[in-house]
Amino acid sequence: MTNSVLTSSVPAAEALGPPVPFIDLVAQQAEIQDEISPEIAEALRRADFIGGKHVAAFEADFAAFTSVTHCIGVGNGTDALELALRALDIVEGREVLVPVNSFIASAEAVLRAGATVRFADVDDDSLLLDRASVESAITNETAAVMAVHLYGQPAPVDQILSVADRYGAVVIEDAAQSQGACRNGRPAGSLSRIAATSFYPGKNLGAAGDGGAVLTSDDDLAARVRRIASHGSTEKYVHDEFGFNSRLDSIQAIVLRAKLARLEAWNAARRAAARRYDVLIADVDGVRAPVTLAGNVHNWHIYSVRVEDRDRILAGLHAEGIGAALHYPTPIHLTGAFRHLGLARGDFPVAERAAAQLLSLPMFPHLTEAQQVRVVDALKRLV
Repeated sequence: MTNSVLTSSVPAAEALGPPVPFIDLVAQQAEIQDEISPEIAEALRRADFIGGKHVAAFEADFAAFTSVTHCIGVGNGTDALELALRALDIVEGREVLVPVNSFIASAEAVLRAGATVRFADVDDDSLLLDRASVESAITNETAAVMAVHLYGQPAPVDQILSVADRYGAVVIEDAAQSQGACRNGRPAGSLSRIAATSFYPGKNLGAAGDGGAVLTSDDDLAARVRRIASHGSTEKYVHDEFGFNSRLDSIQAIVLRAKLARLEAWNAARRAAARRYDVLIADVDGVRAPVTLAGNVHNWHIYSVRVEDRDRILAGLHAEGIGAALHYPTPIHLTGAFRHLGLARGDFPVAERAAAQLLSLPMFPHLTEAQQVRVVDALKRLV
């Protein structure tokens, strides 16, 4: 699971022009406010807080949007990953291969399920798991491979499946950043047997709080996810297996359903903004633009470039009132939380090198061309 910077503000600074936020959630909320207000008021009047018609309607809509049979709304994206693992019996004694350049929740969920994390490096162009990176890291002990759809484009799940199948491993999609993205015409979240996504507010499809979902077209897996997410129960006080509590609430479902109706248009606006960035930085020496894999339709959750002396450039952008950000500046294996694995700097050179260079530029559906010109002009001066 991947996470995003939320703030709609920029650091206090003497800007050379109007501030440019990293993300503008206020504009998104303004678009849906009139629509959701009466529905939320009705849900509160009816004390319709958890489950119910609003959650069922959103689950049906998002399942159709993602071309799967089942969408199970849960408390957050990390829970969604853990539930997917548990439903597949990827628990104690099983090993899961995770790209080292994801948000820490991708690996956290594995440990929470009781399984063992094994890390992999990534392709240098896309920064995604691919056939070669999986081949170099997979073992006969690997029970699952977590394909993280980083920054808004799908990992090449078709390539990963060709390796995983040889080892008897399943592929789980971490689709937290890829709502509305596609690979070879198929929506992210439908590329493997099961997927997990997040509705953290900064995502392309974000709630007004936390939320997540598990996606699958496997009836048995869907039923098991629902059971585990409800204390291992399908009938009150009958608990057939060990579970926990993770449910999407009605207020979040109302917000998400309104935003889902606008998601294709918002993603199209992001794609237009990404094309403008591509043109604006094409002649800027020292800036490496992001790469979209052949066969992918990107949703541009994040537009990250690579630069040397990244921290100085980030500070300079902030000083000019531009809300650039960092995503995952410390690869997971170098965090204190995973020190116990005994891994060291140099073990995953591609991810480590990229982590020191990546710089996320402002990206949101309401980003204007004038704002982007200001961002890139400042970037040019600093590089």
